[in-house]
Amino acid sequence: MISKIINMADRLKDKEDQLLEALFSSEPVRDDGFSASVVSRVRRQLWVRRLSLPTAIAIGAMFAVKPFFQFVELIPQVLRLLPQRVTNIVDLPLDGMPQVSTIVLGVMLLAVTMMIGRMLEE
Repeated sequence: MISKIINMADRLKDKEDQLLEALFSSEPVRDDGFSASVVSRVRRQLWVRRLSLPTAIAIGAMFAVKPFFQFVELIPQVLRLLPQRVTNIVDLPLDGMPQVSTIVLGVMLLAVTMMIGRMLEE
């Protein structure tokens, strides 16, 4: 059974429509693998960009760990240099604070979670 319905778009084709139809109905141009090589190069660059920031953060963290711990060890010495009146005003519950290793582990876990979240977004 052949449909007798004629679409209005088929009936009202102008010269540009006919040229476009002829252009799109022709065979695709052979590119001898050019498109595939461009797509693979773009994907490779995308992965390099995705992995470069976490790698740079890890390398920077390796260099920054020792100075960070030296800074943390310096804080109690600076607090001892302050006058007794100033330290009495600010009562820090140092006994109830978590250890430095726990804080560093928590910050690293937060950073890894954020990086994984950004990678999954893309």
